Amino acid sequence: MRLATWNINSIRARTDRAVAFLERTGVEVLALQETKCKDEQFPREAFEALGYEVATSGFSQWNGVAIVSKVGIEDVEVGFPGMPTWGDPAAAEARALGATCGGVRLWSLYVPNGREVDDPHFVYKLDWLGRLRDAAGAWLEADPSAQVALVGDWNIAPLDTDVWDMARFAGRTHVTPAEREAFASIAHAGYTEVSRVHLPSEHTYTYWDYQQLRFPRNEGMRIDLTYATPALAARVTGVRIERNERKGKAPSDHVPVVLEIAE
Repeated sequence: MRLATWNINSIRARTDRAVAFLERTGVEVLALQETKCKDEQFPREAFEALGYEVATSGFSQWNGVAIVSKVGIEDVEVGFPGMPTWGDPAAAEARALGATCGGVRLWSLYVPNGREVDDPHFVYKLDWLGRLRDAAGAWLEADPSAQVALVGDWNIAPLDTDVWDMARFAGRTHVTPAEREAFASIAHAGYTEVSRVHLPSEHTYTYWDYQQLRFPRNEGMRIDLTYATPALAARVTGVRIERNERKGKAPSDHVPVVLEIAE
């Protein structure tokens, strides 16, 4: 099975790109983030015409996650247990969507950005990750043979080599010890970040800002990642970054990451 994750940065603006990607690659399950639309606005017909089922979580023009699958969508869950809220009035954001697809319990995750290290949103980000760790750990503890994938835009570069120039990120989010520790805590709960196993660490990016020719200069970040339970990690035979999706007309600033999973 081919499973991919992609921060699409507005599904309505990039429906044609997403459809073309699925047709070209044969990906059976695609987790999307930053769809930027309400559930009723998601262009599900374009995917259903290709034989995919669609599950979405979107409340406004911000955030939003979705899963499209050719191998079934069962037990859809909006938000993980204990997921914190944000805003005034406080409410759960559209940042986590779970579904079982082809025997894999998949979570499409859009981790909060954090904004600045002294911003309340940064505290929210760390809390969000901590609650995710607790939920993920509980799933694995309940079933050590569980096939669970936590995929998406983590808004964290776990290693110095995951950013093009660490000096440019001094004092900024995405690379702070607190964020990296929160990310590593998922591994401490028993999960493996499988893209690290199958891809080189040096200058292998999944995101390039639209400004200042970041993409042509390969000045990017590696922040789109996949944690898998031991049983699922053992089935992953390869991971590739679809770098060419950053080229062409109106690309997302992120590119898909594709996992090959043995049956």
